[in-house]
Amino acid sequence: MNTPLLSTPVTRWLEIICFERFGLHLKLTPEEGQTRIDLGQGAAPSILVTAIPDMYCGQQLAGQCLTWDPVAEGYISALNRPIPAPGAVQVKTPLIEEREDGHTIHYDILGLAYWMLSRHEEVGRIDLDEHGRFPATSSHAFKHGYLERPVVDEWLYILGQVIQRLWPQLRLKQHQFSTKVSHDVDSPSRYGFCSIVGIARAMAGDVVKRRNFKGALLAPWVHLHSKKALHPADSANTFDWIMDVSERHGLTSAFYFICGRTDAIKDADYEPEHPAIRELMRRIHRRGHEIGLHPSYATHQRPSAIVAEAQRLRAVAAAEGIHQDQWGGRMHYLRWEHPTTLHGWEQAGMHYDSTLSYADRPGFRCGTCFEYPAFDPVAGTMLKLRIRPLIAMECTVMAPRYMGLGTGEVAAAKFGQLKDACRAVGGCFTLLWHNTQLNLDAEQALYQHALAH
Repeated sequence: MNTPLLSTPVTRWLEIICFERFGLHLKLTPEEGQTRIDLGQGAAPSILVTAIPDMYCGQQLAGQCLTWDPVAEGYISALNRPIPAPGAVQVKTPLIEEREDGHTIHYDILGLAYWMLSRHEEVGRIDLDEHGRFPATSSHAFKHGYLERPVVDEWLYILGQVIQRLWPQLRLKQHQFSTKVSHDVDSPSRYGFCSIVGIARAMAGDVVKRRNFKGALLAPWVHLHSKKALHPADSANTFDWIMDVSERHGLTSAFYFICGRTDAIKDADYEPEHPAIRELMRRIHRRGHEIGLHPSYATHQRPSAIVAEAQRLRAVAAAEGIHQDQWGGRMHYLRWEHPTTLHGWEQAGMHYDSTLSYADRPGFRCGTCFEYPAFDPVAGTMLKLRIRPLIAMECTVMAPRYMGLGTGEVAAAKFGQLKDACRAVGGCFTLLWHNTQLNLDAEQALYQHALAH
């Protein structure tokens, strides 16, 4: 079932989005063919926003993706470029008209915000990749060239300018650009939790594939001395280095731990109760960084499994005296079924999820780099869970199986471009970097550049 765009739950949710963005209690009133925005006093002036029923209530958009140049009408583009207008079948001139009692915007900004933020596009999709993920290449944003732009934020930036012109006495909320960095702990140790056969395979891989003879020789020693804490010589044990870098930049790193095993091959080889993992969690917490959940491979369609793994993480944390104001995390392999996975996080009592980026391309899957309350477009209800969009994962940019940009200047430029787009709208650049992708000098240099840029 699709939620009608002009339904009361949708407009109330969009009012909350507007309050978080502008700091104003705006009233949204659906009318025939438009939505009225006013200050809730039932009188002029007001902003009328074109509403196209059903255009943004399904997987596909009827229109293509035209563009609009705000400069031509005296407005400022956050990215200093014409703005994509997904779903538009035409761009009226002028797009923003002044009336005696307000302004009219001839583009359905609110419909676009609903469609992008609710991820309505992803409901019931069958064009999935080998991991059951909706790929970037199937998205309207990728097909029409706006995936690497925070298109919802760009249009809300325009709406903010219209609000200021109409109500110059009001002060809009000012947002400061920020960076959040997180780390999925898929493999906290290269050798520490392996079986004898696993160690032999890892050693062979080090010699044949990576030409890492020193690592192979150290493997048995590292394994034997990882019973109570991760060994300093373990190549996957980059946690202190990560925290050192974050602290130099005034950042808090979030480390997301796997607490279940629903796939024998793709899930982790450690248990959260292991003494070495407990010691790692204590160390992270002691230094003021965050611990979170990384649900195992097959949980994206099983809310009860997410609940169980969240409870397991909290139990281990409580036993170690670890208490946090909020708990969040990210799905393993970025696996996501919408809205099923949302409800797993909601039922687990988690505060936020930071899964929503594509594995095959970086960018703005939700059209925004701002955190926002989740909405279930099937049930038509807002959730307590908050969505923290992920903008980039390191292997998406670096790995040959995805963009294949490596670790040099081209990759650095891509991270910088995405970060600059977040900065332009005053949003948050969220970066995922695995602890196992920091062994080479080039990887460390790229990571530090991505944080410092």
